[in-house]
Amino acid sequence: MAEIIQKDGTWTFDGDALRLTPGRDRNVSLLRRTLGELVVPLGALAGVSFEQGKKSGRLRLRLRDGADPLLHASGGRLTEPNDPYQLLVESDRYGVAEYFVDEVRNALLLDEVASDPVNEYLLPGPPVPLSVSAGDGTASFDGEHIRLEWNWKTEDAKAAAGTRTLAVTDLIGVEWQPAVGLENGHLRFAVRNAPTKAPPKYDPNSVELWGFKKDPLMALVAAAVQARLPHPSTPALTDVEPAKPQIPQQSGPADRREDEHDALLRRLRELGELHRTGVLTDEEFHMAKQAILKRM
Repeated sequence: MAEIIQKDGTWTFDGDALRLTPGRDRNVSLLRRTLGELVVPLGALAGVSFEQGKKSGRLRLRLRDGADPLLHASGGRLTEPNDPYQLLVESDRYGVAEYFVDEVRNALLLDEVASDPVNEYLLPGPPVPLSVSAGDGTASFDGEHIRLEWNWKTEDAKAAAGTRTLAVTDLIGVEWQPAVGLENGHLRFAVRNAPTKAPPKYDPNSVELWGFKKDPLMALVAAAVQARLPHPSTPALTDVEPAKPQIPQQSGPADRREDEHDALLRRLRELGELHRTGVLTDEEFHMAKQAILKRM
């Protein structure tokens, strides 16, 4: 086992997983303290590194693309203090940090862990229920529904719609964007069959963010929701709907029916394999299967 204890946090590696515990120092970010301890399976890692500095160094974990809903929801926009996969290391612990890196790298080699993207989340995302107040509203999530409540800073046009409740099943995406410079950020929920180009300031499905201390916590709400949406590698249902078979024109009616029947059976088997390997969700598989059965 390898372990490094710092004011910024404690990282422990037991050969199968890394346990990342944020420190209690007042300089530890609010996001990391709210997120709490993370357990990262070895299979979710793409690499680890240690960078030395004059006064302090930094341990960094690199996760495989698609393994963590928080990294996907934040889109690489978390600043260094808010990144749970970085650890500040004091100069007198450089040797321990280098040993830690060697242990993790050796385990990656021995287990032959690939660094390519994955097609399912290997981390569960932030725990729920979760509620964050920032910007012009409060976003709460219980695992099934998002509740958006407005405050006195909300534009009248948006506040007039009242409290908003969105079901996860009605969403096609979620986006978190931090405030940068003079540009405000936002937490936006994309609702199926309800596209909008309205700025977050007026969009009833968005919380506008102004760059204050609690803004990064909205990334946790985005990640918790993202963890319950289809994985980004999952093709849309339209990508796996049964294709109309090409039937030779010279075939007779009986031959055409037999050829189409065989093609539909093959498509059913393909859908079953996609469902078995996790590419299709239960709902997507059921819908596509029913579409084929109706044609049969």
